[in-house]
Amino acid sequence: MILLFNKPFDVLCQFTDEQGRSTLADFIRQKDVYAAGRLDRDSEGLVLLTDDGALQHRITDPKNKMEKTYWVQVEGEIADDAIRQLQKGVQLKDGLTRTAKAKKIAEPKNLWPRDPPVRERKHIPTSWLELSITEGRNRQVRRMTAATGFPTLRLIRYRIGEWTIDNIDSGSYAIIEK
Repeated sequence: MILLFNKPFDVLCQFTDEQGRSTLADFIRQKDVYAAGRLDRDSEGLVLLTDDGALQHRITDPKNKMEKTYWVQVEGEIADDAIRQLQKGVQLKDGLTRTAKAKKIAEPKNLWPRDPPVRERKHIPTSWLELSITEGRNRQVRRMTAATGFPTLRLIRYRIGEWTIDNIDSGSYAIIEK
């Protein structure tokens, strides 16, 4: 079984928290499912959970290079040079990233409001890009956009492999039987 969860902002990608913060358990009642990968507390979007250990391993093992697609709102009007840099790989402190698919997009349709809202600066525009990567370093997308001069304001994972958050509201999930 595969559970596709559209994780809201400020929710931990685990089922328990000793500090009383919001976790997956606040949204998911299904028993014996485990997250195949993580999504930072300040990121939103697709978290895939499963009861199949082999599938979980296939999704998370870096050798499989499963593509993940993100919608990224950045500060500033993203430049073509920055897009090209993201596409060919960005030098981070822990090494050069793999090549990525990157393109500027309009704000995604059917986007839910974030709570709390992204901070808006009166004189600084924002723009959106779609970024697809095949690795999963810690806070990688945020570090990549920052390295190109465009800090991430909002980060939404839209897709993992063939699975997306299409038709799944923020805080909701869908179950797929394999």
